[in-house]
Amino acid sequence: MSAAFVDRLAHRFADPGLLRQALTHRSLTQGRDRGLASNERLEFVGDRVLGLVIAEWLVERFPQEREGGLGRRLAHLVNQETLAAIAGRIGLGEALIVPPSEAATGVKRRATVLADACEAVIGALYLDGGLEAARDFIRAHWAEEVESVAVAPRDPKTALQEWAQARGLALPEYRTLSSEGPSHRPRFTVAVTVGETSADGTGVTKREAEKAAAAALLARLETRR
Repeated sequence: MSAAFVDRLAHRFADPGLLRQALTHRSLTQGRDRGLASNERLEFVGDRVLGLVIAEWLVERFPQEREGGLGRRLAHLVNQETLAAIAGRIGLGEALIVPPSEAATGVKRRATVLADACEAVIGALYLDGGLEAARDFIRAHWAEEVESVAVAPRDPKTALQEWAQARGLALPEYRTLSSEGPSHRPRFTVAVTVGETSADGTGVTKREAEKAAAAALLARLETRR
């Protein structure tokens, strides 16, 4: 990994092995215990730490915001798109450790892979340096996103439902296409249909996958206007 990437973490690891594990994609490990050597367990930790730090930050930054608005802001700030964008800015993709065969497929540029690895890095920072190290990293790299959302964004499922109702269409229909990954970190793929138009979305919960699908369908419908 490059020195520039390590510098962006602003933390000297007492256990460098944690950072290496955070950057190790599961495709590099084999066997039923492959998750123990890859970044999946650190991703599990990082997901919780990120949610806590962002929630704490939002309550501090928006003292007049109602719970619903805070929840929408939180969902936006921890979603796959935001995580992948931040991972790209700090050069995380180039630092990922994957087999040459996987690198050739462009795995280092996939949004899901980048988002998962970003959470794993947060998990590694937390386990190595405590909440302060994780908080410093998150506040440094999420500041632009926190300040750029002037109004709490609407939940894409709500927005899609309102879009359909305004045009006299049936309510959106969601169906689960697949569920993959380890039991502690499954990945769902969901399809949503309005009229004759459909789109897919993925997430670590069915609700997150439904929201991703709704956002994708909204974007598709808007381009047809």
